Amino acid sequence: MNATTQAATTAEPFVVSDRYRYYVLALLICVGICSWIDRNIFSILLEPIKQEFHFSDTQLGLLGGIAFGLFYATVGLPIAWLADRFNRRKIITVALALWSAMTACSGLATGFGTLFLARVGVGLGEAGGSPPSQSLVSDYFPPERRAFAMGVLFMYIPLGFMFGFLIGGWINQFFGWRAAFMVVGLPGLALALLVHFTLKEPPRGFSEKSLSSTLAPPPSLGATVRYFLSRSSLRHIPLAGAIHGVGAWGAGVWLPAYFMRVHGMSSGEIGSWMAMIFGIFGTLGAVVGGRIADGIVKRTGDPRWYTRFSAIVILACIPFTFPVYLWSTPQPALLFFIVPIFLGHMFLGPVTGMIQSLAGVRRRAMAAAFYLFLANLISMGVGPLIIGAISDFYSAK
Repeated sequence: MNATTQAATTAEPFVVSDRYRYYVLALLICVGICSWIDRNIFSILLEPIKQEFHFSDTQLGLLGGIAFGLFYATVGLPIAWLADRFNRRKIITVALALWSAMTACSGLATGFGTLFLARVGVGLGEAGGSPPSQSLVSDYFPPERRAFAMGVLFMYIPLGFMFGFLIGGWINQFFGWRAAFMVVGLPGLALALLVHFTLKEPPRGFSEKSLSSTLAPPPSLGATVRYFLSRSSLRHIPLAGAIHGVGAWGAGVWLPAYFMRVHGMSSGEIGSWMAMIFGIFGTLGAVVGGRIADGIVKRTGDPRWYTRFSAIVILACIPFTFPVYLWSTPQPALLFFIVPIFLGHMFLGPVTGMIQSLAGVRRRAMAAAFYLFLANLISMGVGPLIIGAISDFYSAK
């Protein structure tokens, strides 16, 4: 790959350097970090919110799951439809500003209803973040580098967890949960301006020189859905993600509260532990997973290894999760948590990269949203709520 790449469009040549290509990737990582801080900070603040408002665990499960996940998943489809047709930079800018403002407004909540509405607003905004970002990365990085680029992009998930747990835990401990929401929400407004003024919109198919696909009109919504449903890979991968996500998302929301209640840890203490585990080992897993999967596929010539590799690392997580909940002291339990976090982030690059490649140039944002819709609607909507309801059921006995 040359240091600069050029593609013809109907207007004028689009030229970017490798340095700018990686600047775009870094900028979108920052957007993703902001997104995952704002969605996940609720989990570290769950206990002080419960203490102030006397919510049941079922109510907390609704706030941590359905309030965010239902609207995040469903609104993502029409926004992705727009992203496959219109300027993705503008969509990300508006979405980022919305979810950041609604996160800050969460700190002004007066009860269940207002906090529920704020979480809905965060979900609505974040629905416009990931699909356009994945589409942009796919247009900046060619197929042979795409799983690695996607793995690097998805570093924002563990890094978002890290900063959310760290900032949220300690700000809550010293200034309260309301201040924590405001501190993490407001910087996103400045980042939205940076995206608007520095991110260039590439031509569709830029990384693959797919000029004919670029010039062709985008398929209709019905044709796009039929295309996804007609291909087993595009059906089965999101369903697998949903099954995996029920446990993963449920644990992500409730694990800090578990260690506070069972082991008596403070929000700052458990936040620091979770930040270290997600920030170091989750980030390594996301990057290493994409690199390993690209290497296996290059060596075997069989792209099915992207999904095989993902299945292997997810299954390998299972035995290491039991000691996290069964160990009698917190520190060894949290050390066991390192393994599923490392392995559990290795599938992100291979799976999302394969979905983007299977979707085609004009369906990339919709492909990302289709995956997020099926995976997150079930995992976010069901996982936290079930755990909260089970907790209330056994607490009442």
